[in-house]
Amino acid sequence: MKVLVIIPAYNEALNIVNTVNTLKSTCPEVDYVVVNDCSQDNTAAICKEHGFNFLSLPINLGIGGGMQCGYRYAFANGYDIAIQFDGDGQHNAEYIKDLIAPIEAGEADLVIGSRFINKEGFQTSSMRRLGINVLGLTLKICGGVKITDATSGFRAVSRDVIEFFSHHYAQDYPEPEAIIAARVSGFRVKEVPVVMNERTAGVSSINTFKSIYYMIKVTLAIIIYKLVGKKWR
Repeated sequence: MKVLVIIPAYNEALNIVNTVNTLKSTCPEVDYVVVNDCSQDNTAAICKEHGFNFLSLPINLGIGGGMQCGYRYAFANGYDIAIQFDGDGQHNAEYIKDLIAPIEAGEADLVIGSRFINKEGFQTSSMRRLGINVLGLTLKICGGVKITDATSGFRAVSRDVIEFFSHHYAQDYPEPEAIIAARVSGFRVKEVPVVMNERTAGVSSINTFKSIYYMIKVTLAIIIYKLVGKKWR
């Protein structure tokens, strides 16, 4: 299958070279595109200097808008599988084959890499773990699927989901909302165990206060989507 790795990047000048080069050396058989979300640092210049395949957005759209741009690119260029792969170095390219295997086998349409199945590697803070557990419970009630790592940005989707997300994708903290959207539209969702790394440089955009806001907002969004969301097609 034709596979594209989408790398959303905002102010990742300190991480993007290592992220892309590690991906290329580990999985040379896949294509990639960096979506530079109007970074305020020199992320775009670094991508250009190193000859990376990248898109630069003229305004900052956030992670949702950046990923939707990547899905539109994937759909327009005929990719069978698209993989979200963060630009900060937290995701391990060696697990890409595990992510895409259930899609290739026809067992799933959306596959999420979970750091909490085997509980290896970086496990994030206790506050964020609490929020993730709340979101997982909400998704189980509303979506009928057990998800241990609802906020994981390391995920793979099939051609049908690429098309769906290119038209319909949450703009603010989209990862959990994408799961309920996929479930409401009849897509099969599965998790596989992965090991993630702690960010090596730069600062995460989600602090303690934002973690609480995130949990409340996204929990409500999942419930509302379940009540009023419509099946695609």
